[in-house]
Amino acid sequence: MSEPLLSIEDLRVRFGDTLAVDGVNLDIRAGERVALVGESGSGKSVTALSVLRLVRDAEVSGSIRFDGEELLGKSERAMRGLRGSDIAMIFQEPMTALNPLYTVGDQIGETIRLHDGASPREARKRAIALLARTGITEPERRVDSYPHQLSGGQRQRVMIAMALACRPRLLLADEPTTALDVTIRAQIVELLLELQRDEAAKRGMAVLLITHDLNLVRRFAERVAVMEKGVLVESGAVSEIFTSPQHPYTKRLIESRPKRGVLPVLPIAPVLLDAKDVTVDYPTRLPGFAGWFRRGRFKAVDDVTLNVRQGETLGIVGESGSGKSTFAMALLGLQRISTGTVQFQGRAIEDFRGREKTVLRSNLQVVFQDPFSSLSPRQTVERIVGEGLALHRPELDAEARRAKVIAVLREVGMERAALDRYPHEFSGGQRQRIAIARALVLEPSILILDEPTSALDVSIQTQVLALLADIQKKHNLGYVFISHDLQVIGAMAHRVAVMRNGFVVESGDVEKIFANPSDEYTRKLLKASLLS
Repeated sequence: MSEPLLSIEDLRVRFGDTLAVDGVNLDIRAGERVALVGESGSGKSVTALSVLRLVRDAEVSGSIRFDGEELLGKSERAMRGLRGSDIAMIFQEPMTALNPLYTVGDQIGETIRLHDGASPREARKRAIALLARTGITEPERRVDSYPHQLSGGQRQRVMIAMALACRPRLLLADEPTTALDVTIRAQIVELLLELQRDEAAKRGMAVLLITHDLNLVRRFAERVAVMEKGVLVESGAVSEIFTSPQHPYTKRLIESRPKRGVLPVLPIAPVLLDAKDVTVDYPTRLPGFAGWFRRGRFKAVDDVTLNVRQGETLGIVGESGSGKSTFAMALLGLQRISTGTVQFQGRAIEDFRGREKTVLRSNLQVVFQDPFSSLSPRQTVERIVGEGLALHRPELDAEARRAKVIAVLREVGMERAALDRYPHEFSGGQRQRIAIARALVLEPSILILDEPTSALDVSIQTQVLALLADIQKKHNLGYVFISHDLQVIGAMAHRVAVMRNGFVVESGDVEKIFANPSDEYTRKLLKASLLS
């Protein structure tokens, strides 16, 4: 058997007292597609960055050999020559990886000029060819675009073009699809697969894919290595690992997919929230000369009619820009409605005034996507969770408020010891439990859940979804569950509405729609969710 293209032996990476990578051994041969899988903090990205010697302020030991040459002892100058040419990397978030001050053509061309010594004219020509190869339409025009002028999927294609610019033999792809919509994610996966097969046939290019997405691993990789807390716990062929995992952590990861467990909604259950013909639009400047004199209107939500009953979960799915989050803000009364009405228990929300409006607010609560952003870093958990009680339940004294906060924290699986701690002292899953407790403490009738688990690792996501299901059964709450993840909606929702460009293109019973979608866009979403 030939020597590995990349050989990692007994790799240890330490940041102060923290051992982020602990004795990792991994080989990748020319032309192979290998996935390195694990949750946040597993050490998978640190392992990949160590290959390029991009880990700063860390003590690194062990051995990393590329094509037989030891990398850990190489000079920085030698590594600069290696990065981008023989070993290239695609990062998770292209908007932060690309320079906003330079066109994409300049950035791709810089890599070509630096490593291949090409002239500016030749570099531009090759940049256009690379953009075309990665599926960018009108590459001759897009080569002069800045990153902010491109969509997320186009920016990721630019990153791939840049990585392939100097024909590397090893491509490190660190969560290359995580920040993308589901259909764009599927397109990028297929693109990477096609390009790797092409490059492997020409020059034996191998790919190390860093991801937490097990569906992506199934679709893309030949071999998989699983990391937990810095340790590589299991590795082998993808088919073997998925059909017969040996390590408990691998088994837990594979089993950590949301499972459907909703209770049927009673036919007599009252409608809590009812949106009728809701439209939300914004003034927008018209293109060209006409824009100086008059404004157009952009419809973020276009004539949407939906309702949610007591004890029911209405799932709303769609990609970025579909209008689902704008619609959620309209349901909460936090977004002005251009036409139509939103009613709570049969009464238009704009008719609530004074004390009645305060009661309405306590009945409509929201849990956001990123708990780290939605929780004040300057307040303790007791203050965060109990703050709403001071406004909505002024009759409660400090002791009674604290008792309610403790009770609701216990309900979401948090201990009394959390009261005096701050958000940064908790994990992502714990922070989301705190955010749920803050919403529950006011005893609402409806929870608006705006991507509540998309920022969480897969096993934590499953735990939070199970918690939300238990809370709904206990309190008979209505949920409006907004997500781009159709597997989550399939597990949690009774009914689903599919949104695209502000419209609801299809709605109905979630099991019927997922089994037999009538709209082409819904079929496209379902197909993409199985790939990504």
